Amino acid sequence: MQLWDSLAALATDPNLRWIALGCMLLGLSSGMIGCFAYLRRQSLMGDTIAHTALPGICVAFLLTGVKSLPVFMLGAIVAGIAGTLAIRVITARSRIKADAAMGIVLSSFFGIGIVLLTMIQHSGDGSQSGLDKFLFGQAASMVGSDVQLMAGVSLLLTFVCTLLFKEFKLLAFDPAFAKGSGFSTSLLDFIMQALVVTAVVAGIQAVGVVLVAALLITPAVSARFWTERLDRMIMLSGAFGMISGLLGAWISSQVFQLPTGPVSVLAAAFVFLVSVLFGTKRGLLTMRLTRSRARQQLQALQGSTASVKEAG
Repeated sequence: MQLWDSLAALATDPNLRWIALGCMLLGLSSGMIGCFAYLRRQSLMGDTIAHTALPGICVAFLLTGVKSLPVFMLGAIVAGIAGTLAIRVITARSRIKADAAMGIVLSSFFGIGIVLLTMIQHSGDGSQSGLDKFLFGQAASMVGSDVQLMAGVSLLLTFVCTLLFKEFKLLAFDPAFAKGSGFSTSLLDFIMQALVVTAVVAGIQAVGVVLVAALLITPAVSARFWTERLDRMIMLSGAFGMISGLLGAWISSQVFQLPTGPVSVLAAAFVFLVSVLFGTKRGLLTMRLTRSRARQQLQALQGSTASVKEAG
């Protein structure tokens, strides 16, 4: 009965309903765009963008002096795009590889963000209270307007991914063929990275810059264990992200002072563990069962062949 009451609270408690809906929308949008980042071997990109967003948030606060989520998102998007361009410049004008460039940009921007955040906290400005919550997220502070903003981001990402599905698919699996077919791979790459920036920035308030990349990649990796088709992978990844957000909101509501964002990440990790074990395509137990059946069929075939030879 207590379990039923706690589940019913998700539909009856207005505050909990907003939190759950916001986390589910975050999981949906992050899971969808995360598939392309994972398939292009750019899993570190989400983490890099998340850490580069921190100085953008701090600069936005220094310029405006107010704590406004749209203003912070704008600052984070500008900083994220600046970090993305910095990675492209480093890889294009030097012999440094992409993963090393991401590490350099991630640490540099995050260091700048920590310095600015420390300066703001010691400035004596009373309006800076709670700004450090963007490090680890504070989903409990989400209100209706924040959820509406996340709904708009989810709708935008879904629309763009649907509109450019074929182009993104070519870019993920065969960029050389895409370029030879007349597509602008650099433009498609920029659009895809802009979508990653948008998804990451939208989740910073709920999960924080430290953990938001986990919701970008973990659902996508989990979905890979269940299907070989990209369209199904995207749908499964979005569904796994929504389930993780819902579980995070529900579990944190049952345990006092348990943060929603980190619990959502742990829920995504649990879904990943289940997928590793029971995934229908690449799950460990499924593959072992398939090999066992194949071995039995081979033994049965060899036995029947030997019987035919003896009869002959």
